[in-house]
Amino acid sequence: MPEIPPSDAPNPAPPRFTSYQKFVVALLAFLQFTIVLDFMVLSPLGAILMPALGIEPRQFGLVVSVYAIAAAISGILAAGFADRYDRKKFLLFFYTGFLLGTVFCGLAPTYPLLLAARIVTGLFGGVVGAASFAIVADVFPLALRGRVMGLIMTAFGASQVLGIPIGIFLATHLGWHAPFLMIAAICLGVGAVIVGRMRPVDAHLEHTRHQHPVRHLWKTATSARYGVGFLATMLLATGGFMLMPFASAFTVNNQHIPLDRLPLLYAITGVCSIVLGPLIGRLSDRFGKYATFCVASSVVIAVVLYYTSMENAPLWKLIVISVVMFACVTGRMASAGALTSAIPAPADRGAYMSISSSLQQLSGGISAFLAGLLVRQTASGYIEHYPRIGIAVSVATIMTILLMYRVHRLVAEPVSAVAG
Repeated sequence: MPEIPPSDAPNPAPPRFTSYQKFVVALLAFLQFTIVLDFMVLSPLGAILMPALGIEPRQFGLVVSVYAIAAAISGILAAGFADRYDRKKFLLFFYTGFLLGTVFCGLAPTYPLLLAARIVTGLFGGVVGAASFAIVADVFPLALRGRVMGLIMTAFGASQVLGIPIGIFLATHLGWHAPFLMIAAICLGVGAVIVGRMRPVDAHLEHTRHQHPVRHLWKTATSARYGVGFLATMLLATGGFMLMPFASAFTVNNQHIPLDRLPLLYAITGVCSIVLGPLIGRLSDRFGKYATFCVASSVVIAVVLYYTSMENAPLWKLIVISVVMFACVTGRMASAGALTSAIPAPADRGAYMSISSSLQQLSGGISAFLAGLLVRQTASGYIEHYPRIGIAVSVATIMTILLMYRVHRLVAEPVSAVAG
C-alpha cells in the first residue's frame, strides 16, 4: 500500500527523537552549515571582492548565480538516479565534489577562474542539499520534520555567528581566498563523520532498484501533484538570492556602517537565528506548518519593504531589523521544507528532492542575476534602486503563500493520487 501522509494539523504532543535521530540531525545541520556558508560568505566578501578583482555588481551577481544555475543542471541530471542508490553513498559522492570545488575557489587567482570554480562547486553542491532532505524524509516522520528542519536551518545562523565573521577576518588579513580554504577543511571533517558513523539509508531500494532513470525522472517531473511543490519551492529561493548578494555593500555604502562592524551585525543576527529557528520549527509541528509559514511570510514582507528603503540607519536598528528578518526567513524555510517533504511517495523522494533543489537553485540564480540588473552602484559605492528588490521579494512571497496553501491541502491527500 502507498504511504498516506498525515494532514498538517496541530499536534500538541509530537514524538521525541531517538538517540540516532539526534545524531543525524546534528550531522545534517553541520553539513548544511558548510553548504550555506559557501554561499553566504560571498555576500560579505562582496565589498572586498569587487574592488580586489575590479568587477562591477553585475559581474559579482554572476558569480553568485552561476553556482545556482550549475546546481540546477546537475540536480536535474542526477534526479533519475537519486532513488537507485543508498542515500548515504549518493550524498558522499556529491559532497566530495563540493569539497573539491570549494578548494578550487580558494586557489582561483582571477575572476574567470573563480567563475569556473563556482560552476564546479555548484554542480555538486546543489545535489548535496537534495540528498540531505531526502534522508530527513526517510528517517523522520512528518510530525517531527518541523523541528528537524528548524534545527537544520540553524546552519544559516551558525554560518553568521561563526563562519562569516571568521571568513571576513581571514579575508581581511589573508586575502579573499582564505575563507574558501577554511570551508574545505570543515567539509573534510564532516565527510569523515559521514563515512564512519552514518548508517546506510536504503529502505527505498526495495521499490526503486529496477526503475529506468529517464522514465523515473520523467514520471516525477511531470506529476501534477508534484508540480505544485516544485513551483512553491522555486519562489521560496527568491528572497535570499535577491537580498543577500548586495547586503554587505548596501550596509557599508548606503547605511555607512564600517566594514569592521559587519561581523558584529552578522554574529548577533546569527545567534538569534540559532535560538529562534528550532523554536519556530517546534511551533510549526505544534500549531501547523502552513499557519506558521503564513505568519512568518507576512512579517518578512513588512520588514523587507522597510529594510530596503532605509537610509543612514544606526547599527542598532540594522541589528533589530536583521534579527527579525532572518528569524522569519528561517521560519518560512523550515515550515515550508517540512510541508513539501510530505508530498512525494517514498520511492520518488530522491528524484523529487533533486528536481525541487534544481528548480530552487535555478530560480535563485535568476533572482541573483536580476538583482544585479535592478540595482546600480555609483562611483562612490552607493547602491541605487535597492527598494526595487524589496518590492520584487514581497510579490514573490505573496505568490508563495498562495501556492503553499495548495501544498497544505495536498499533504492530506493519498500519494496514490499522483498522476504520472
